Amino acid sequence: MIPVADDNPTRILPFITWLILAACVGAFFWQLGLDPRAHSMAVHSLGFIPAVFFGQATLPPSLEVVPVWATLVTSMFLHGGWMHLISNMLYLWVFANNVEDAMGHWRFVVFYLLCGIVAALAHGLPAPDSQIPMIGASGAISGVLGAYLLLHPFSRITVIIPLGFIIYPVRLPAGIVLMVWFVFQLISSATVDPGEPGVAFLAHVGGFVAGVLLIPFFKFRRVRLFQGKTI
Repeated sequence: MIPVADDNPTRILPFITWLILAACVGAFFWQLGLDPRAHSMAVHSLGFIPAVFFGQATLPPSLEVVPVWATLVTSMFLHGGWMHLISNMLYLWVFANNVEDAMGHWRFVVFYLLCGIVAALAHGLPAPDSQIPMIGASGAISGVLGAYLLLHPFSRITVIIPLGFIIYPVRLPAGIVLMVWFVFQLISSATVDPGEPGVAFLAHVGGFVAGVLLIPFFKFRRVRLFQGKTI
């Protein structure tokens, strides 16, 4: 299932969501302009490397562009390819505006970064000796999904389901879409080694759980959880 839209209007202009999206796209085009060696250096300098973060390895001085702790943030704005970027930005576009609407612009900045940081740690802690850089906004966006689940579980999400050469659109409750997504991440995280190259499924799980736990503290008091109708 690929979400493409929801039926949830917003009361404020979600410019932080747009800025994050623009920053990720801008960073990706910057990556595209690098030659292979410079690109690898950028990923190792700005990506989150568990072994470096937990003091089990060190970077060469030429790669120490930012403090180690800062890679928890810089890694969120780099992506590994077109599909990685497009899928993340699509989820951000569909779900983040309503989460920003529920807490305001600057709380959303803190919320988004905290979810991304928790996601990175969830990925790194099980394999603290891993020297493979983790990049991508997936962990922070997973936090947005967790928050959306608690805020608007009954909102309708338009998803497309590829059936061979046919793309079938259907509208489903957000609760179903997001829980199916989360269960897939849980199953996938149990079947892969976090210390090996590939998708950081544990980061997705950690970010999602962070979003669920943090949204009651970040939303405006007037905003209710579990909004919407069951029909």
